[in-house]
Amino acid sequence: MNKGLVYLVGAGPGDPELITVKGLEAIRKADVIMYDRLAGRRLLAFARSGAELIYAGKSPDRHTLKQEEINRLLVEKALEGKVVTRLKGGDPFVFGRGGEEAEALVEAGVPFEIVPGVTSAVAVPAYAGIPVTHRELASTLSIITGNEDPVKDDSSIAWDKLATSGGTLVFLMGMSNLPNITGRLLAYGKPAQTPAALIRWGTTPEQQTLVGTLGDISAKAIQTGFKNPAVIVVGEVVSMREKLNWFENKPFFGKRVLVTRAREQASRLSEAIHALGGEPVEYPTISIAEPDDYAKMDMAIQEIESFNWIIFTSVNGVASFFRRLRHHRQDVRRLHRARLCAIGPKTSEALENYGLLVETVPGEYRAEEIVRELQDKVVAGDRVLLPRAEIARRVLPEALTAMGAVVTEVTAYRTRTGSDDSSLITAMLQRKEIQVITFTSSSTVQNFVKMLDAPNLSDLLEGITVACIGPITAATARDLGVNVDVVAGEYTIEGLIKSIRDYFSRFPA
Repeated sequence: MNKGLVYLVGAGPGDPELITVKGLEAIRKADVIMYDRLAGRRLLAFARSGAELIYAGKSPDRHTLKQEEINRLLVEKALEGKVVTRLKGGDPFVFGRGGEEAEALVEAGVPFEIVPGVTSAVAVPAYAGIPVTHRELASTLSIITGNEDPVKDDSSIAWDKLATSGGTLVFLMGMSNLPNITGRLLAYGKPAQTPAALIRWGTTPEQQTLVGTLGDISAKAIQTGFKNPAVIVVGEVVSMREKLNWFENKPFFGKRVLVTRAREQASRLSEAIHALGGEPVEYPTISIAEPDDYAKMDMAIQEIESFNWIIFTSVNGVASFFRRLRHHRQDVRRLHRARLCAIGPKTSEALENYGLLVETVPGEYRAEEIVRELQDKVVAGDRVLLPRAEIARRVLPEALTAMGAVVTEVTAYRTRTGSDDSSLITAMLQRKEIQVITFTSSSTVQNFVKMLDAPNLSDLLEGITVACIGPITAATARDLGVNVDVVAGEYTIEGLIKSIRDYFSRFPA
């Protein structure tokens, strides 16, 4: 029998970017991924097509799978010859029961590898601005399970030593035992004024931090309804939070932002969102495809020296045009007679990457501004090539024709409706787990509405901030019944991010 391989992978505490390089590789190569409640959902997006996903989440009041069932499934899937990645929150060997799973694999003769993860015991306090060690405040760190009832007679925890320790105490999975934990530390002499903190859903947009003292933190937790999953930190280092609180002060902190761009183009927007403390959720509502027929494009390329102007209205148009030029084993030297116009700085930059200088970039990045910019430059009889999307607004070719230009429109690419499952996004919208939706073109809005197919769209989007890259996109959204809160003044990704940031500075959540 061909035995597979099991990776026991620490997924980190929640922020998907805290996964290790080796852990990410284990996700990508897995035939089966068995994941926990605290393993970041965005990590599953890196699973290869066709991988089997098995949820094995546990919460204090409910276990989807018992530990014995998890062990059995790991063995069974591996003995089928599959590569299995067991994705566990934090680190698999820090109260993750990874040791028990490894033992089961050893007993069954199944090969396995341990991929350590960033433990929540260190990372979660760090995201709350609390260093677990500090030269002047704490030279030791104790990580303690919070699941053990500290009042039982046979406790394996040395409460007397913890209480007299001058170091930092971090309790994992201990919210239900918080009164007992604080009570036992106080009983053994830990001063009631010792700083303490509770950090819920650390490293994620839902992160909440409650600060108090050992003497009052339990009462504060009850008063505020503070619940699992949370990390408990006790020690003088908690006092550093006021000075070092970096994550919760980011402008997009607490915001989960839906990115509806094509998957190939989403990364720049997603990276900008994450850099500002938000969590991007990629839901591509469009995909970029080749034209059904290249005949018109090929004819234009054959006659390329006859064109006086070539106008590019998107980065996609640039990429598609030059890809076809290369297909015909030709290069940019054939464009020597044409004057170039680009709709905006990113499109201009794309052309410059081919060694071409753009003559005209309008101050406002839409077709109407291209028309104004070219009003005194295009003369009657000029031949203008317009390589762009299959379906596009008619403003530009009609205006150029009115100037007396001979316009040749060619389809450089098509946009198709995205194929992602909308049920997850619908559920997140219903639970108000998404705070912002971004639209970067009219087609992203149209396809978003089509893909969701929600009879109660206005109710579904109630309370969610909708941001559009420009007035054309915003008008499309409003026509489809989507309320728009933010319209970028500069029609770029940078302009969109700036406008969202300005909006939240005026209307903080």
